[in-house]
Amino acid sequence: MPDPVRKFDGTELVIASHNKGKLREIAELLRPFGITVTNAADHGLDEPEETESTFVGNARIKAHYAAKATGLPALSDDSGITVDALDGAPGVYTADWAETPNGRDFPMAMTKVWTLLEEKAAPTPRTAAFHCTLVLAWPDGHDEVFAGRVDGQVVWPMRGENGFGFDPVFLPDGHSQTFGEMTPEEKAPLTHRADAFRKLVQGCFA
Repeated sequence: MPDPVRKFDGTELVIASHNKGKLREIAELLRPFGITVTNAADHGLDEPEETESTFVGNARIKAHYAAKATGLPALSDDSGITVDALDGAPGVYTADWAETPNGRDFPMAMTKVWTLLEEKAAPTPRTAAFHCTLVLAWPDGHDEVFAGRVDGQVVWPMRGENGFGFDPVFLPDGHSQTFGEMTPEEKAPLTHRADAFRKLVQGCFA
């Protein structure tokens, strides 16, 4: 039998991220449990190098780094989009595909994905999935892992001004609007992050 999931029984949780939007999102999700949420910047932490080739590997690096540095449980996520006809790319390198000397350019990254699909004459629907892996790590080295995903397809041209990243070209299964066309309220319960958080809350906080 697998080991039981370790429950979170503390009062403070570090989010191993400098992303203020992500911090707000997670803090709201955990508000019912009376947990104080801080982020990596609050503790003066830099960002560790993500050297793994999997979502769980990179999420573990960030969570364990923050937990060890602060002496508090830490939560991290690693996420991205995989496109089946591109052998799972961009995957863990989703953000890297958007990097430029002047910051991240996701329209450029989305154009690159579509150009590669066209060059391969990939059949339609051009199936894809968003992935999110959450790792909750404790200072003693223990961790719990929760993976979420949402399936869909890559469409073109880009549709919608909402969301971020690859949202304007991702059409989730069973829907007629891309994530970029949906309101935040419509999109929120459908996402890969929501799927992973449901599992996290059920496993460690419920």
